[in-house]
Amino acid sequence: MNVAKSGYRVFSANSSVACTELAKKITERLGVELGKSVVFQESNRETRVDVKESVRGQTIFIIQTIPRDVNTAIMELLVMAYALKTSCAKNIIGVIPYFPYSKQCKMRKRGSIVSKLLASMLAKAGLTHIITMDLHQKEIQGFFSFPVDNLRASPFLIQYIQEEIPDYRNAIIVAKSPAAAKRAQSYAERLRLGLAVIHGEAQCSESDMADGRHSPPCVRNTTTGHTGLELPLMMAKEKPPITVVGDVGGRIAIIVDDIIDDVGDFVAAAEILKERGAYKIYIMATHGLLSADAPRLIEESAIDEVVVTNTVPHEVQKLQCPKIKTVDVSMILAEAIRRIHNGESMAYLFRNITVDD
Repeated sequence: MNVAKSGYRVFSANSSVACTELAKKITERLGVELGKSVVFQESNRETRVDVKESVRGQTIFIIQTIPRDVNTAIMELLVMAYALKTSCAKNIIGVIPYFPYSKQCKMRKRGSIVSKLLASMLAKAGLTHIITMDLHQKEIQGFFSFPVDNLRASPFLIQYIQEEIPDYRNAIIVAKSPAAAKRAQSYAERLRLGLAVIHGEAQCSESDMADGRHSPPCVRNTTTGHTGLELPLMMAKEKPPITVVGDVGGRIAIIVDDIIDDVGDFVAAAEILKERGAYKIYIMATHGLLSADAPRLIEESAIDEVVVTNTVPHEVQKLQCPKIKTVDVSMILAEAIRRIHNGESMAYLFRNITVDD
């Protein structure tokens, strides 16, 4: 279907062939051709974008999946958006299934809220709307000065559980930390299953030192005679021994989370669940980053299967570890594009989604 019939264009901002697979699936479902453009890296590693067709006065969707080289992918998106903006595109909508830097959404000591910085950069480059999926924190939507549609992958993962896990009625949904309990509870209630929470594991808690208040104490000014106030000292946290709240004995344990990257916590959780009597262990996550030695660690662990969506390309990791399975979410992304272009309500894509989901 050409632009005259569809009324919009879909481009991929990825220079890597592996990263364009999701864009191809989405355009196939929409019945449109992928826009003609060239994205590549110069010999000095600068990003160059060349749009090969007119976009004047058109609505443009840029599909950008994020590979391991996160910063290059961000620059490709920014340069592509700016190129379309200066080519007089009417609307530029970013389809970013996995939003990078989403874990850096809170202040840590003298750090920065990088996801807010990225939101400002995308707006400055020319984006007018974003479609994403399962933001690490839903509050990230407030960082943007334009609309953000945060789609959910849970319907696809729940369908996988129902269709691909034998005897899933004997399963229990597990949160690998108290912070993940709300997400796990959402799955448990929809599947009519029990809930278990692992508590006491060594973890880098996002709540610890997350608000910038752990600054050094005031230095006493001896020249003026004024002394700092003696404020009450906050007691340090002491993590309790690892416990599993909930009975997993003789059950299938399904750990759910939004991102699986460094799999150390998941491997440790699987070992604990095995010790407590779980006979099969599945991990369900939206974004399968699977960095570093993740495939090898999964293959050597007590985990039976890791199920992720194709928001992030991970074909190489699947070759290294047959336990990794993929669920395709191109259907909902394509439907979101179609509805936004036609001016239809997005409420259909958020049926039965609550504030806590």
